[in-house]
Amino acid sequence: MNYPVIPRTFFSGDCFDAYRILGAHPCTDPNGAEGWRFAVWAPGATAVEVCGGFDGWERGVPMEKADTGVWSAFIPGLAEGDLYKYRVHGADGSTVMRSDPYAFATELRPGTASKLTKLDFTFDDTAWMERRDKCRNRPLNIYELHAGSWKHKPGTTQPDGSDGWYNYEELARELIPWLLEHHFTHVELLPLAEHPFDGSWGYQTTGYFSVTSRYGSPAQFASFVNACHRMGIGVIMDFVPVHFAANADALAKFDGTYLYEYDSDVGQSEWGTCNFNYYRREVCSFLSSAAGLWMDVYHCDGIRMDAISRALYWQGDPNRGVNQGAVNFLRSLNHGLNERWPTGIYMAEDSTNFLKVTAPTRYEGVGFDYKWDMGWMHDTLDYFATPFGERPGCYGKLLFSMHYFYNELYLLALSHDEVVHGKKTIIDKLWGSYAEKCAQLRTLYFYMYTHPGKKLNFMGNELAHFREWDEKRELDWNLLEYPFHDAFQKYFAALCRTYASEPALYDGEYNPDCFEWVASESCAEGVYAWLRKGRGQNLLCVMNTQDSAHKKFPLYLKFPCSAELVLDTEAGTWGGVHKAHRKQNFHTTDGGVFGRDYTLTLDLPAMGSYLLRLSPEAPNPDAARLSANKALAQKRKAAKAAKAAAEVSNK
Repeated sequence: MNYPVIPRTFFSGDCFDAYRILGAHPCTDPNGAEGWRFAVWAPGATAVEVCGGFDGWERGVPMEKADTGVWSAFIPGLAEGDLYKYRVHGADGSTVMRSDPYAFATELRPGTASKLTKLDFTFDDTAWMERRDKCRNRPLNIYELHAGSWKHKPGTTQPDGSDGWYNYEELARELIPWLLEHHFTHVELLPLAEHPFDGSWGYQTTGYFSVTSRYGSPAQFASFVNACHRMGIGVIMDFVPVHFAANADALAKFDGTYLYEYDSDVGQSEWGTCNFNYYRREVCSFLSSAAGLWMDVYHCDGIRMDAISRALYWQGDPNRGVNQGAVNFLRSLNHGLNERWPTGIYMAEDSTNFLKVTAPTRYEGVGFDYKWDMGWMHDTLDYFATPFGERPGCYGKLLFSMHYFYNELYLLALSHDEVVHGKKTIIDKLWGSYAEKCAQLRTLYFYMYTHPGKKLNFMGNELAHFREWDEKRELDWNLLEYPFHDAFQKYFAALCRTYASEPALYDGEYNPDCFEWVASESCAEGVYAWLRKGRGQNLLCVMNTQDSAHKKFPLYLKFPCSAELVLDTEAGTWGGVHKAHRKQNFHTTDGGVFGRDYTLTLDLPAMGSYLLRLSPEAPNPDAARLSANKALAQKRKAAKAAKAAAEVSNK
């Protein structure tokens, strides 16, 4: 037979479209017969057959093996939607029915058969694709979503009795208005590659090229992406390149050998899954092609890569050393993705101190565009969980992130991992009474959205969700019947709108010149203040994290200005203590400390925050003259002291 031509890049580890050859594809044989061609890489197998409903899952059609280790067969008369598997006779004497590693669809769990599928989608998102970019100097505000538990379809159930899911197209119609209302720029979907266990949330994958059938077909998912693009929303896929589910019908010991995984103690992860062997070049091509599928076939806008710490170091343990094969793979993956889809966004969930994770590969970096700032997340949540009386001793936790922020390109994430498994939800982590939690939650998110770095929030955060996330249940949408929760989601929308409309909050945020502390030593008062600068703007961010108000609190600035109140977390609109909402302006007065010669005095509400737009004003001539005289007097005093010291030294 005519063997499929496997590109040499597949065996060198540099292939990003292996799915175009491997797997099942409609074709015509040399005799003109219409059918499907099957190809699977299983170099250790002694025999392989294609089995399916076409022969009652009996003997199957034998496949022929090429020198490359790729088995192939042609079967006429099959139709799209037919189910199939490979019966693989392994090198270890085993005979196992396997799903196709390169299948584009799989039957609904608990079934595991692969499904014949064509990838012939139609998109009309040209305008979006032409203008998308990496958002370096644009807002990037991501809504992290689990497609099966955001909202359930009324009046429907699944075969197992669980609540009904929306399919991808229905989900788009429900979700997009919510994203627009809350000013999210992108949606990031928890892994949608096929997985057998709902409770893994998609992180224990079996079908890396299969869009999960839980929520519909590949065509319906393509329609979801297209609908998002038409409304100006990007789609980011969560991707699991470190480990895979150990199910016997999938990749584990696929041909009776350790084909995709390591054959040593590093072959198993802490989750009971199998770790990918990055030293096997065909495995690198498998993973690169799986990532490429989302970008190429489905027009996705980026890839978020899970558990990167477990790739950079053996078993995620720096004491075991750097896994250089994994580092080389990640560099190659990011280089290839950027070469092919240069406007895509590629980000790492990484909690290590590994250097240059977001540096370009041409500078020996790993090549990610952004890295999740896990330190910021831990320090912020720990601080707000601390009793008010103990916070002065923890004051530095909210300062520490800016000590290292410019080492990488960071993204601030309050993700699904922070609202499950007994960790409590974001609001429930906060110290204090219900009313105090509510006020602090507004300030916590103020801190997040005015701190440099791109943003990500898990679904439900915008509702001030009190119940931990459960993948079997939809969000508690009835919370919106309660005044605080309804007011909070409106506050959250206003905060996101402010973030998107104020260039100083995103333009140049990775430039140290665009950030400046104004108050970073007010331990007892729990007050922090900082400047954000961009496109000629100066925004002053002021945050009181204590449960007591501060009257006439002084903030010292380097220039005279007026300050227009842009956002007040304690406005009555959001349920705060300031019942009257009016436009407010403040002005600096002359005099200050430490070379900051102007003072802005504010009354700060307990647990409240202000965002103010600063407009420079002409200095008071008398004050300027006095300041100049003061500086001259100090200069003369210093010169006199230096002269006296020199005379003493000469003696």
